[in-house]
Amino acid sequence: MLLIPAIDLKEGHCVRLKQGDMDQSTTFSEDPAAMARTWLDRGARRLHLVDLDGAFAGQPKNEVAIRKILRQVGSEVDVQLGGGIRDLDTIERYLDAGLRYVIIGTAAVKNPGFLQDACTAFGGHIIVGLDAREGKVATDGWSKLTRHDVLDLGKKFEDYGVESIIYTDIGRDGMLSGINIEATVKLAQALSIPVIASGGLTNMQDIEALCAVADAGIEGVICGRAIYTGDLDFAAAQTRADELQGQ
Repeated sequence: MLLIPAIDLKEGHCVRLKQGDMDQSTTFSEDPAAMARTWLDRGARRLHLVDLDGAFAGQPKNEVAIRKILRQVGSEVDVQLGGGIRDLDTIERYLDAGLRYVIIGTAAVKNPGFLQDACTAFGGHIIVGLDAREGKVATDGWSKLTRHDVLDLGKKFEDYGVESIIYTDIGRDGMLSGINIEATVKLAQALSIPVIASGGLTNMQDIEALCAVADAGIEGVICGRAIYTGDLDFAAAQTRADELQGQ
């Protein structure tokens, strides 16, 4: 079970939002590269970057900060990035800079042909982010709720050849209200590719609950506000997850 620290970027700073609301942001660091190093030193094996400004603008906005992070971590860990990635040139540029995975969210839903092209051109490097409320997928920085069912889209994108799917319960994200285990397991069981849980991680009980259902196909969990506020000790949590899974 990978515990994946999130570094959400807004105007070059590391922040956390509540339910994706850009007006409810808390700045945790003005040096995201140093924050990346902190999580590596505490045992992180993958990092999750989000270009928040890019997600709302539909194009990269924090590329300078992202490149600093990539230079800081080098080849020590895999780094995945989402937010505002809408064309193949952007994907290629980021992968050339050292990114391991590109996360496509809104563009996957609105332009599935683009997702197919990305999977064909950059096989093994494409993750889809499915953000949902009550089983329906949201787009555009979570501001628009679609009629698309999470399970249906998950199966469709699996057929395209995506590497994995990040499933976020947007009603819980940033709220420290607990992972939606039931919905995450339901999606993972419907697919053969891995699912990464996201949204609402709160404490060690959430980690233990996820480890208990890891066999359903849950590869990891995005760790956000809880590890920044101290509600969850990241190093202790990753150690506990490894113990539970016999690593």
